[in-house]
Amino acid sequence: MGLERRFGAQNYAPLPVVLKRAKGVFAWDVQGRRYFDMLSAYSALNQGHNHPAIIAAARAQMSRLTLTSRAFYNDRLGPFLGRLCALTGQDRALLMNSGAEAVETAIKAMRLWGYRKKGIPENQAEILVCEGNFHGRTTTIVGFSSDPDSYDGFGPATPGFRKIPYGSADALQRAIGPNTCGFLVEPIQGEAGVRIPPEGYLGAARSICAEGNVLFCADEIQTGLGRTGRLFGLDHEGIKPDLLILGKALSGGLYPISALLSRDDVLGLFKPGTHGSTFGGNPLACAIGEAALDVLLKGKLVQKADKLGRIFLEGLGSLKHPAIEGVRGRGLLLAMDFNREARPFCELLLRQGVLAKDTHGKTVRFAPPLIISEAQIKQALGLIARALSRF
Repeated sequence: MGLERRFGAQNYAPLPVVLKRAKGVFAWDVQGRRYFDMLSAYSALNQGHNHPAIIAAARAQMSRLTLTSRAFYNDRLGPFLGRLCALTGQDRALLMNSGAEAVETAIKAMRLWGYRKKGIPENQAEILVCEGNFHGRTTTIVGFSSDPDSYDGFGPATPGFRKIPYGSADALQRAIGPNTCGFLVEPIQGEAGVRIPPEGYLGAARSICAEGNVLFCADEIQTGLGRTGRLFGLDHEGIKPDLLILGKALSGGLYPISALLSRDDVLGLFKPGTHGSTFGGNPLACAIGEAALDVLLKGKLVQKADKLGRIFLEGLGSLKHPAIEGVRGRGLLLAMDFNREARPFCELLLRQGVLAKDTHGKTVRFAPPLIISEAQIKQALGLIARALSRF
């Protein structure tokens, strides 16, 4: 911790624990103490820590070929792209590394479509985003954030974005204009504190976008791949987006892998030289991604998240404390709101052997790996209750 403070940029405020190894739903610190991981690296570890099948796939590929750049074909990219398209019902996929890179790719794709297909005058395209959004940390993305910690000191903001209230279909309808090319939205706002929109909102937004000739772009980096008890967060309302952004659990926590998926008339507009990444689509990433999807689907982790999420939510709801203002969740993405700062509660959880993190001051997220068992959830609830008794 001292070395990080001495040599690192202080852009994080970690809880005071130094983790050394992990397996499944548990992590151990340098003293050998075990903790329930209730953050899952912000949903990157849906398959759990160090899943043996994903590790084996990574090792096998590392002994063959790790990187070619896209200057050449490799034998892993095509099959992985095909599998992603079959899984999502989209025509094409473009692989990047971090989630923020995939969001930037989506922004470029929506603008390009707006100019080439919708006929928006050059440099006039507008993308609608939601208040409370979190889509990454690049200068463009933080420019349309609602969080001063994200954007303060990093201006000027990139033009071409307009914020509207999250969860209001009427606000979306009113905001769409002739130069609107896209609507970028999270099915659940994770970083904002697991904000779940009103029932029917996403379906209405999808219809409004279709009627207004606007691309509906879903950021499923946190909510996708089983986290909410469905394969994708939009599946709760039976919606297929025009553009779909995936990341985090696409690698099972081993490697930065992200993807943008869309129709032919959107992603087909990219030509050689218009977009790229040295590491995007590398064979190691593709091998890891294939294994991560296998674990998710063959292990029925999506169905498990749905069932166990209900049990976890009911258990959190039964806990009593004068500081609790409410609990909510969908699948294994849950939150507990307090009427005071939540960081001290996270420190108490740490002492009880539970890793969780506060967000936006007064909210604590609970998002364990989807491989967690019912018995483990009940054990974790007991530790959470014990921490509450000391809060």
